[in-house]
Amino acid sequence: MTYRKVMRFGARNTVRALSILLLAAGIGTAMSPGPSAHARACATLEVVIARGTAEPGYLGAAIGDPLYAVLQAQLPVDITAHRVDYPADLLVPTSVSDGTRAMTGHLTARAAACPGQRFVLVGYSQGAVVTHGVLATPAALALPGIWTLPPELSHRIVAVLLFGDPLRLVGGTVAPWYADRTANYCAAGDPVCAGGTFPTAHGSYAWSFAAAATQVRSRL
Repeated sequence: MTYRKVMRFGARNTVRALSILLLAAGIGTAMSPGPSAHARACATLEVVIARGTAEPGYLGAAIGDPLYAVLQAQLPVDITAHRVDYPADLLVPTSVSDGTRAMTGHLTARAAACPGQRFVLVGYSQGAVVTHGVLATPAALALPGIWTLPPELSHRIVAVLLFGDPLRLVGGTVAPWYADRTANYCAAGDPVCAGGTFPTAHGSYAWSFAAAATQVRSRL
């Protein structure tokens, strides 16, 4: 059964900080579109990707599409990918909540349909906040309407890969039971995750993809 967290209106400083950070999260992501579809069989591993604000591409041109290509090339198991269906739009007040509902619902359904399948969760920028919410990161739960992954499915998560994560600037970290499975990449100068002054850094994460693949491979 999918868990839904009640709306919370506390931790106003966290919410305010996230609002400011997410306003910056649409910068530096315009790149060429990626592939239009990915296979949906019960592969050994599924990569579930929440793209960044207004990010083009199918899985996300800045992170999802190129990262998935690296994972396909470097992992020794068969994999598929899934694009989290959510607005990724700052003009939609429920965007993050919608993302957590979509990701949680997908993981729950796929776990039931494919009992042997495990998952890699990927979140970029606003998508990183979505992923934090699904994993019940305390800072993300300060936002309203967050849906979280049922605890009995936590062992199905092989790795969590976060890029340009706004929660880094408010001290947000994943729950302890996900800590050893999580890699959080932040480019120097990225204003969204590092408080830097170089907007283009927010769309420049190719340097981290090989390390991310190694992180996943080490958990298989």
